[in-house]
Amino acid sequence: MTVVLTGRTLTLERVLAVARAGAEVELEPEALERMRRARAVADRALAAGETVYGLSTGVGVRKRALVDAGDQGRFNARLILNHLVGQGEAAPDEAVRATLLVLANGFARGSGLAGPALAERVVSALNDGRRLRVRMLGSLGAADLSALADLAHDLLGDDVRLEPGEGLALLSSNAFSTGLSALAIADLDRLLETALVAGALDLEAFAANLSVVDPAVARERPYPGLATAAADLRELLAGSALLEPGAARNLQDPLTFRCLPQVHGAARDALSFVRSQLEIELNAAQNNPLLDVASGRFLAVGNFDSLPLTTALDLSRIALAPVLTSANERLVKLLQAPLSGLPEGLSERTGSAEDSLSEFGPAGQALTAEARLLAQPVSFELASSAHAEGLEDRATMAPLAARRLAEMVSLGERIVTIELLVACQAIDLRGQRLGEGTRRAHELVRRCVPFKSEQDPIPPTLEPLRELVQSGALSSRSVGAGHVASVH
Repeated sequence: MTVVLTGRTLTLERVLAVARAGAEVELEPEALERMRRARAVADRALAAGETVYGLSTGVGVRKRALVDAGDQGRFNARLILNHLVGQGEAAPDEAVRATLLVLANGFARGSGLAGPALAERVVSALNDGRRLRVRMLGSLGAADLSALADLAHDLLGDDVRLEPGEGLALLSSNAFSTGLSALAIADLDRLLETALVAGALDLEAFAANLSVVDPAVARERPYPGLATAAADLRELLAGSALLEPGAARNLQDPLTFRCLPQVHGAARDALSFVRSQLEIELNAAQNNPLLDVASGRFLAVGNFDSLPLTTALDLSRIALAPVLTSANERLVKLLQAPLSGLPEGLSERTGSAEDSLSEFGPAGQALTAEARLLAQPVSFELASSAHAEGLEDRATMAPLAARRLAEMVSLGERIVTIELLVACQAIDLRGQRLGEGTRRAHELVRRCVPFKSEQDPIPPTLEPLRELVQSGALSSRSVGAGHVASVH
């Protein structure tokens, strides 16, 4: 597969193809021509002695200082070196690849100072599989200056041969934030699909009242996410013994069972919103100054302000928190005999002296507490407004928003892993007929962890099951589609 960069057609799926699957990348000829025209405008402005931010002047508080024509090379190099202030661990290779892709796609719009040769250099780094070091911490998300300085420094090495203004072109972008966000959003999508399957298994395990997924639920409250979640649950549960009259144990179950479609529906709607914001940002001009080639004007703008994406990332974490909290509440209830109607801790027999799976309840609670803390919004955070004589007085914290979503999803995978373990143990003890989708999911789980009999120790590790969760093989798209996904 080859991903062609046009500056206008990059999608989440194409980011994943390049960042994770190693797809080749090329720039469309029209994009190269747009960049040539932009460079011609920049060169004419320089020749005419025009004052253009970052092209003929310094940046930030030094915007009044003019850069001599003979000093352009040194200025570009120093601009990158002076922003090498990143901190922390190196970003994963997939995050760096996503960053390179978004940066090159921004160049392809032809509304900045980057020329074709620089764009080709970025694309070559992707196609050659170069491993560039970009530190995770240090960017406020008002252009990812420190992260992109790391990337530019590793990309160019000591031989910084750039056209005037291209040093700024490499830094004036939120490519790092946007790339991180794309990966985190894709992982959130997979987690929500898998968490819904775990929720369906919980309904089976609890012998819950399945009226909660009746078509009337969404028909009378027409949120798109609710309709999708309820429909997916009906598909997973089709054929379950619980659909027979009188099969449910309770007239009304606890809210974390009864509101499963509503909680997941809200998360689905949040996911849909953040995806729509991401698709815009992937194809946006994030640079300052912005060049209007038709008129030859350089516009001082704030398109590097990534608040539309950051607030959507905040919303996605807020919506994920109830999904994970509810999952943990359900698994704890399944472990308690008075609520589940099964042996305490899901032991093989009533009256057993062993804990069986009981201690997975506190483990899930610990993970859930950590995950909920990550839901705190960050888009209103700013450490100081004193930088650059008060000119740079706001920021979005976009990298933090994306990083927290990734961390929250990672914790969520572990919570769902425990939920699956507990639900399948309860299902085996209850012994009722499962739905078509829940049966397939149960079979996949049992390939990783067997039923725990009274003589068995608890599983020494849940990593095989967590890896199954992470692979997407347990998503509603996989187990609800009429086949068992392969296990890797």
